[in-house]
Amino acid sequence: MSFSNIRIVLVCTTHPGNIGAAARAMKTMGLSCLHLVSPCDFPSGQARALASGATDLLDRAVVVESLAEAVADCEMVIGASARVRGISLPLANPRDMAAEAIGEAARGQVALVFGREDRGLTNEELSLCHRQVHIPADPAFSSLNLAAAVQVISYELRVAAGAGSEGAAEVSVSDRERPVCSEHMEDYYRHLRQTLDAVGFFKSCNPDRIMARLRCLYARSRPDQSEYNILRGILSETQSALQRRPTD
Repeated sequence: MSFSNIRIVLVCTTHPGNIGAAARAMKTMGLSCLHLVSPCDFPSGQARALASGATDLLDRAVVVESLAEAVADCEMVIGASARVRGISLPLANPRDMAAEAIGEAARGQVALVFGREDRGLTNEELSLCHRQVHIPADPAFSSLNLAAAVQVISYELRVAAGAGSEGAAEVSVSDRERPVCSEHMEDYYRHLRQTLDAVGFFKSCNPDRIMARLRCLYARSRPDQSEYNILRGILSETQSALQRRPTD
């Protein structure tokens, strides 16, 4: 099984040693694609020391300024979070998540996103995700070290890849077209908000809250290219109709 379509994304990592330890955790399970979003200290000698043989992953790591940039070309984005926040994303345990991720990786790019050591992912960052994965732990001490969390998820991906899930993935590819990537969905969300604002939909409600709920809806459905084109066409025709409407 090739993991070339699966990337690990670390967001705003504070301690460089955690980056190195995460790289080592990835390499032991056969993962090699590491993306870093605004790390506080990288490149770093401490990261290289903790990588302990996985420095090639650090050398190839992609460093970007935002999570949106890190996942722009991904068709599935899974956020790892210890807490269930106000965003109603489908929530899975690591084993179920890994089986789905392996299937999705057979047809497109998949990102596993890990947040800051002290407070994880923000709601805004989770809004860029299609799924949320939670690693069950002792409620009395449920906070995992970042590298340990990466190790758990990487292990489950390897187990899923060797458990016969590839055949299921091949079936899913033929079932439907590939979902559109994250970057295109962000374009759609901007278009949708503009259109809803133009028709006066937000007059009596909080636009940010409504858009957050709509993001969750589309994250669950994950439109393919044909569906995406229909949705964009509806918005464009709505805007055209508004422009043709006689002024009062």
